Amino acid sequence: MYITTFYSFKGGVGRTMALVNAAVDLVQRGKRVLMVDFDLEAPGLDTFDLPRGDGPKFGMVDFVHHYLRSSQAPEVAAYLYESPGIGREGGKLWIMPSGSPEESYAQRLSEIEWKDLYERRNGYLLFEDLKLQWDDSIKPDYVFIDSRTGHTDVGGICTRQLPDAVVILAFPNEQNLRGLTKVVRDIRAEGAGPRQKDIKLHLVLSNVPDIDDEDLILEGIIESFQERLGFKEDMLVIHRYQSLSLLSQSIFARDRPKSRLAMEYRRLVEKIRLNNLGDRDCAIRRLRSMYNESDPMHDDQIDDDTSDLLSKISTDHNDDGEVQFEIGQVFSTYGLIFEAKDTFDRAIELGVSGPEIYLARMGLWNSDLDNPDLAAQDALKVLDFSGLTADQFDDSVATLKSSPVYLERILDSPSVKSLPIGRKIKLAKEFNTSAIEANISRQLLLSIPSVEAVDWKAQMQQIEAQGALISAYLAVGEYSEIVVLLSTPESEVGGMSIENAFSLGMATWGMTGAIEPVFFEQVVGSEDSLQVDYSTLSSSQRRAISLWAVGQTDEAREIANAILKVWRETSSFQFSFWRFLLVPARLFRQDIEELIKLIDGDAGVIPQFMVANENS
Repeated sequence: MYITTFYSFKGGVGRTMALVNAAVDLVQRGKRVLMVDFDLEAPGLDTFDLPRGDGPKFGMVDFVHHYLRSSQAPEVAAYLYESPGIGREGGKLWIMPSGSPEESYAQRLSEIEWKDLYERRNGYLLFEDLKLQWDDSIKPDYVFIDSRTGHTDVGGICTRQLPDAVVILAFPNEQNLRGLTKVVRDIRAEGAGPRQKDIKLHLVLSNVPDIDDEDLILEGIIESFQERLGFKEDMLVIHRYQSLSLLSQSIFARDRPKSRLAMEYRRLVEKIRLNNLGDRDCAIRRLRSMYNESDPMHDDQIDDDTSDLLSKISTDHNDDGEVQFEIGQVFSTYGLIFEAKDTFDRAIELGVSGPEIYLARMGLWNSDLDNPDLAAQDALKVLDFSGLTADQFDDSVATLKSSPVYLERILDSPSVKSLPIGRKIKLAKEFNTSAIEANISRQLLLSIPSVEAVDWKAQMQQIEAQGALISAYLAVGEYSEIVVLLSTPESEVGGMSIENAFSLGMATWGMTGAIEPVFFEQVVGSEDSLQVDYSTLSSSQRRAISLWAVGQTDEAREIANAILKVWRETSSFQFSFWRFLLVPARLFRQDIEELIKLIDGDAGVIPQFMVANENS
């Protein structure tokens, strides 16, 4: 429950109109709102066009009057009523009017001695009890109090004891500025008083003429208000609105929601909500701003104010999984890893289930908590969801690639199964850094249905998929599959591509243990001599192998040595035709050194893809 008083030093600024429109706007957003008419000398909340049920006709004056007679706080339910048919998505509106509109109202009001009520009759406790009753009886998200103008005893109740926030509406002139100085000072003094109650203040310039400010008059007045009243934040402005609807007290938030006046009221609502951490939407928005705007250079620091804020939000929304997840995001941003992990766990226990939370916890396991197994388990949970973004998918796959024990389970994940053909081929080609990955690549590619290519795009996909499948077959030692795939009447060696001829030659070597030069001659004859540089390391390795296979050892040795010279300038991964895998620079150098031994006549040397499969 967040209590906000609407106050103005002078009348005629549309205070009650602003309150009603703000309340209705919140109710239409699904919030539970209570409006309280504490402008007892000039009440008016119940004059607006809001449905009234069959509830009691009593109000604030009657509530206090009953207490004075009995010395017991009455049940508040008898002094407020619900206005039906206003809210949406669970929103409800209640009104606690000033009192029964009978002729005796003025008499009952005159009998209340406010000073005596507080000094001798425990008036302070009465209104503290009233707040508790509001919360217990109808559990409103917001309570809006309409306070009377000027300096009054009732004004102190409304602006200092009851509220969490005060909206001050004022026409921009010296009279209002002078009158508000003491009011603002007294409200702020509550923060240093015995209760240490920090009341949030919102200053709204209202009924402002909608004309050009050529002489910067309004700008100067705004600066004067901010300086003399100590307001640092930007003030809201509600302009004078020329409409006869104001005469009938039309509720613009409901009846004319697209009007400029309704939009200005909505901006006021957002100002009020921003500091209500009990409002889950606002708490989530506040938390997101904390981790989206925080400075990563200070990720190991969190000040006392932020810590208190997180603690309050966590307590207010202890059973709200989404809020707990956002708190975990803040902890993670500030480097509070264990707090973040525990909060993510709590959110999952509360039913939060989506790729975002498992990705967030996966990130903790990957980095600071150094537990690749648990990171992989969370990655698999992410892949159980469909509709992942590219980043979400790629991050999860990258995590699984670091934990081979769980990697094969990727084949059963819904997100992988539902990939379009092109994306599945791309993923399969990324699994090429180990034999385990190559086996997964093979299974992914074999899961693609075989259909007749009807356009160039489908044809290109088939060619790309076949190339990746052949590479995977070689890496896992399924040489016969390549022979079956490529050795057809239509694929005589002379008509083969360099890639297919080389692969078939390597597969035949792996299967029979003997070199068939005809396949490698196709490579040597079709591929021009390459300038060995960073961009041609892999293709130069393939050419060196082929030259050796056809007996051109000098040329093969020259290219292999040239590769080693270029290798010294790079530390990146390279695709090695010695393994048919993507390998780090260290292993690529090792493969080239082994190739040179083979070229120099060491009969005991064979490519690593054959060694690996002989040992498996």
